[in-house]
Amino acid sequence: MQTLRKKVLSKLATTPQLIDSKSLHQEFFAESVFNRSKIQKYLSHKTFVQMEQHIEKRTAISPLIADQIAAAMKAWAISKGATHYTHWFQALTGATAEKHESFYLLDDEGNTLEKFDGAQLVQQIPDYPNLTNNGERNTFEARGYSTWDPSSPAFLYGTTLCIPSTFISYDGIALDYKSPLLKSLQKLDQAATEVCRFFDKNIQKVTATLGWEQEFFLVDRGLAQTRPDLMLTGRTVFGHAPSKGQQFSDHYFGSIPSRVSHFFKELEYECKLLGIPVKTRHNEVAPSQYEIASVFEAANLAVDHNALLLDVMDKVAYKHNFVVVLHEKPFQYINGSGKHSNWSLRTNTGINLISPSKTPMGNLQFLVFFVNTIAAVLKHESLLRASSASAGNDLRLGLNEAPAALLSIFIGEHLTQVLEELEKVSKGKLSPQEKTDLKLNVIGKIPEILLDNTDSDRTSPFAFTGNKFEFRSVGSKDNSAKATTVLNAIVAEQLFQFREGVASLIESKDMKKDDAIFNVLREVIINIKDFLSTNANNQKKKSKIKTSTTMESKVAPEALSAFVSKSSISLFENLEIFSAAELEMRYQVDLQSYISKTQIESRTLGDMALNHVIPTAIQYQNTLIENVRGFKEVYGQSFKKHTQEQMALLEQISEHLAAINQGVVDMVDARKKANIKDDLKEKALLYAHHVVPYLNTIRSHCDALELIVDDALWPLAKYRELLFIR
Repeated sequence: MQTLRKKVLSKLATTPQLIDSKSLHQEFFAESVFNRSKIQKYLSHKTFVQMEQHIEKRTAISPLIADQIAAAMKAWAISKGATHYTHWFQALTGATAEKHESFYLLDDEGNTLEKFDGAQLVQQIPDYPNLTNNGERNTFEARGYSTWDPSSPAFLYGTTLCIPSTFISYDGIALDYKSPLLKSLQKLDQAATEVCRFFDKNIQKVTATLGWEQEFFLVDRGLAQTRPDLMLTGRTVFGHAPSKGQQFSDHYFGSIPSRVSHFFKELEYECKLLGIPVKTRHNEVAPSQYEIASVFEAANLAVDHNALLLDVMDKVAYKHNFVVVLHEKPFQYINGSGKHSNWSLRTNTGINLISPSKTPMGNLQFLVFFVNTIAAVLKHESLLRASSASAGNDLRLGLNEAPAALLSIFIGEHLTQVLEELEKVSKGKLSPQEKTDLKLNVIGKIPEILLDNTDSDRTSPFAFTGNKFEFRSVGSKDNSAKATTVLNAIVAEQLFQFREGVASLIESKDMKKDDAIFNVLREVIINIKDFLSTNANNQKKKSKIKTSTTMESKVAPEALSAFVSKSSISLFENLEIFSAAELEMRYQVDLQSYISKTQIESRTLGDMALNHVIPTAIQYQNTLIENVRGFKEVYGQSFKKHTQEQMALLEQISEHLAAINQGVVDMVDARKKANIKDDLKEKALLYAHHVVPYLNTIRSHCDALELIVDDALWPLAKYRELLFIR
């Protein structure tokens, strides 16, 4: 009987659905977005200015203005064919959430009415009982408010007007990723602006910017459907390595296959309609792995666009008979996928604060933000590590070309020398000559030394790359708001402390501003100097600032505990981003997510081992037995010398079958012992240390059988088929 795998291989989709090539060249960017230019056409100038002021100052929009905006938004949406609206938000499940409401109602006489006013725009009260991904249903999880975020424009997706929103409980507890992100952006703006005003009084606002690089795999949908593990868990729980993987790096930056190219063209078309500024697409290192990247945007908008992209990718892939695989480590033996998050700060005057300047004073400002960001990361390394900790990332970090779980900061040898020179600055007031020499000979030469000093160490989790910091540990499926919120918060705290230090020296020591900045900057550098090291064995003489703890050895449930440490609670409460209760809730959600994902993978592996691998291996074993019997009939008692290979294979198969069966029994027993625990951390640790190891041991025996059993019998698509489709 022909297996589903064989049927799919014989009928692989080779003719992609094409979009009209002419439409790719038309001016249609943000056609489906109710952006600033469209709002101006629908609102009076006075109302538009008032709305802009409310957004800029982050103050509540009055009901009257909200009604006018709602009317304008509805008119635009209906003119584009919209029939429904929804408050679109990013739930703690990791997916976007939405509840569609019709624009139309019936009056008492049965007539159709259009209904969408300011109250409906600003707030919706959905019933979302499980959007925290927590099996325990607390009162605050049952219902909550979704509230419009006017800083992110509404957009039309299909026939639904999507209104970017936050989601909070009746008690004000944030149940989404956006609420804390917005708070962290506000605090970072305040802290960075205050520091900037030491250099330029015209700076009124600092915006955190984000540019993401989204990695993913594309797999033929028909073949993926032969793999219950891919469909249920997002990764393969077993599969033998193909003879050729990524050894030659021939896939990296290679020619994009035509079928994939058509997928990308339509994806980019849909993205541009939605105002998602995708710029780059290319083959990644692993076979069938790709990347799409955006230009820099305000962090809040960039997070929204990435969350929307993941949904659009899935729908476009379906039309092209693909499945998008976003798991951090879907295939063993080759690279996993991340979401590199490129973070920077930009002033309202157009200055990138994480980029060197043409002037010494501008470079001093750059060094202030550069050094304080490093200091913040080193102080809160465990928290930053926790922001990317997950079951999927446990499989990815530290392997192949993925960044190590041990946090390190790449800055390069030349910048290390600059910091060492600054450390030597005399404490107290500088002489005019000292200050001139320092600015001209050290700080003034920063642009020159950075020309050939970009980062080529791809394993550094947190790297300075010339005009931004790149956080590479974020998982491909993660919502980038989580890590960005943490980074914003720790840098804001550090900048507030720096500003207070400078202000204190100016006021109490009667010190000039420049002297005060040099003194405080010097103290920050001294505090981090123990982490400065040069890799002498590296021919390119890269330099890293390394952390002091061994976070690499920690599994996700251990790493996640940093969210509820005393230092983290103090940080977030002082900045008014999270309360202790909110941090505890999110910690519990993350633990439950780890447990659920590992549990599903374990159950899926057990099911596939017992219902796919073992029966197939036994079927092949029976074929070998019949072969041996045939030899016995032909050769009589001398059949043994003719069937040595068959007998050896029979023995190997029996050993693997016994090991798989016993492994599944033991794994189920380990799950049962974990599941009786009420404490989520204890349960998660039991899964990490006593269930996860069985996933590896059972896999090894299944992979061995894949090489032994007749290819025609094997029911599951193999790596060589999943990864090398053209």
